[in-house]
Amino acid sequence: MPAITLPDGSRKEFDHPVTVAAVAESIGSGLAKAALAGRVDGDLVDTSFAIHDDAELEIVTSKDDAGVEVIRHSAAHLLAQAVKDLFPTAQVTIGPVIEDGFFYDFAYERSFTPEDLAAIEKRMSELAAKNFDVERTLMERDEAVTFFRELGEDYKAEIIESIPADQQLSLYRQGDFIDLCRGPHVPNTAHLKAFKLTKMAGAYWRGDSSNEMLQRIYGTAWPDKKSLKAYLHRIEEAEKRDHRKIGKQLDFFHFQEEAPGMVFWHQKGWTLYQAVERYIREKCEAAGYQEVHTPQVLDRSLWERSGHWDKFHDMIFATNSENREYAIKPMNCPGHIQIFNHALRSYRDLPFKIAEFGVVHRNEPSGTLHGLLRARRFTQDDAHIFCTEAQLQREVGDLIDLTFEVYREFGFDDIAIALSLRPEQRVGSEVMWDKAEAALEQALKHKGLDFVVQPGEGAFYGPKIEFTLRDCIGRVWQCGTVQVDFSMPERLGAKYVTDAGDRQVPVMIHRAILGSLERFIGILIEHHAGLLPAWLAPVQVAVLSITDESAEYVGKVTETLKNQGVRAESDLRNEKIGLKIREHTLQRIPFMLIIGEREVANSTIAVRTRGGEDLGSMSLDDFVGRLREVPA
Repeated sequence: MPAITLPDGSRKEFDHPVTVAAVAESIGSGLAKAALAGRVDGDLVDTSFAIHDDAELEIVTSKDDAGVEVIRHSAAHLLAQAVKDLFPTAQVTIGPVIEDGFFYDFAYERSFTPEDLAAIEKRMSELAAKNFDVERTLMERDEAVTFFRELGEDYKAEIIESIPADQQLSLYRQGDFIDLCRGPHVPNTAHLKAFKLTKMAGAYWRGDSSNEMLQRIYGTAWPDKKSLKAYLHRIEEAEKRDHRKIGKQLDFFHFQEEAPGMVFWHQKGWTLYQAVERYIREKCEAAGYQEVHTPQVLDRSLWERSGHWDKFHDMIFATNSENREYAIKPMNCPGHIQIFNHALRSYRDLPFKIAEFGVVHRNEPSGTLHGLLRARRFTQDDAHIFCTEAQLQREVGDLIDLTFEVYREFGFDDIAIALSLRPEQRVGSEVMWDKAEAALEQALKHKGLDFVVQPGEGAFYGPKIEFTLRDCIGRVWQCGTVQVDFSMPERLGAKYVTDAGDRQVPVMIHRAILGSLERFIGILIEHHAGLLPAWLAPVQVAVLSITDESAEYVGKVTETLKNQGVRAESDLRNEKIGLKIREHTLQRIPFMLIIGEREVANSTIAVRTRGGEDLGSMSLDDFVGRLREVPA
């Protein structure tokens, strides 16, 4: 009979098979009421799951990430139930959990309207309030195909037909609605009390553009209404901060259909881009990197030897010339190894550090493109360090320090770290993977950093440390990586001469701090709502005349600022000063210098911030000193 070990190490023994729900009840009625699922020996299961043998059990509630995912999974089923209730001829297809929510795709003879969406959400609330028990049953595959065909659910039957015939399938029933699903689900619809349908979109059946178009309904679900309200506020804030909207308002960039996923930088946006690039370049120079530049197009054979072709060929733009096939580079690593290989390197040359602002192209699906945040052409702040195993710990440690320093200076202080370990499909020996994973873990522990472990999430050639930023409205962005690679240098013939005169394959560290410059700039714009720190703002200072008599002095001030490296522009228009201030404030310019008769007479400037603060009158030299010391 089963003995159940709980997370705190305590044990409960039963003289009969016991469900997760019964174990929760034996601990306390409060826990039993809150239980959404269980984790039995690491596997997520329903509360109705019966435990027959000794096992480790964790009761999953809405306080756990897994519990929130169960809520969202169940909310997707509730959405499907509501749609079938209101539109009986609609066919259900698939309804997975996504970040912060869920969606479900439907086939229906007409397009759903916003009024339909409101009615569906209302019916979801009504159904949830009926407190339906959610019951799991098993069915053989062929029986399930027949079952759903008879219900008129042809799409669901097609999904089941693609599953091997010898598998038993799980179905979940709530009220008169039944759906195919792996589960787990909440034990009762009463747990679904904070959800919202957010939008509709088109989606091809099974993601194939040659198939019919379905209707996708998106929603979000949370453990309670307070969490839902906070999320909806974040979404509202995110819409206000959308970098595409702000980029258009501030004339930073645009996109167009002739170059999908590729940005057209305007002068102001390119100034911002160059400021970011210049900052990283200075960091690399100080850290001893050589900046290099490698070709955009390389022969397919190189990508085959590196392993990228087999892994990523669907995302590689290819071209042909003179009966040779080339790849437009999707990453910079193989090119950097060619630079290392171009000369005979000695152990005295190591660590050998090279950096590149490498423009890469990846054939991302058109449906995933999202302004600067998901593009087909972008620039990586890519760097690679070739070193010995003895140098590995110090180099990884230095990279961790540098990464944190950069993020702080861009205004990000909340940084999470993950250690991503070997994936199922990988290259290299297990011994190499053991060394690489141990090196990264040791470096993180030496720094005293908290981190989560992500099994199976490493790159195909090596494990990696991932840095994730949390922005001012709580969203997370995975940006930087430090990866240890014992495999690719060997595959591409990289070697150095040891102090004993032997040839040895170096360890290769892949490093990106910002990741994609375009994406990071998009994150920056949204994090700061376009109110960029003065050192990043494309125009740092606007010099405004009050009358025509101050025009000459305005010109001198503006020219002096430009000569000192300040990005300044003048506004000599014959408009009221209030209008000028308003327009430049809307352009998010950090400082406005107001020049009137008094300023001309005293050779001073009146300084105003875009936040409306009046800093008073001061000399131009004092202002420039302030500008350099205090970001706005």
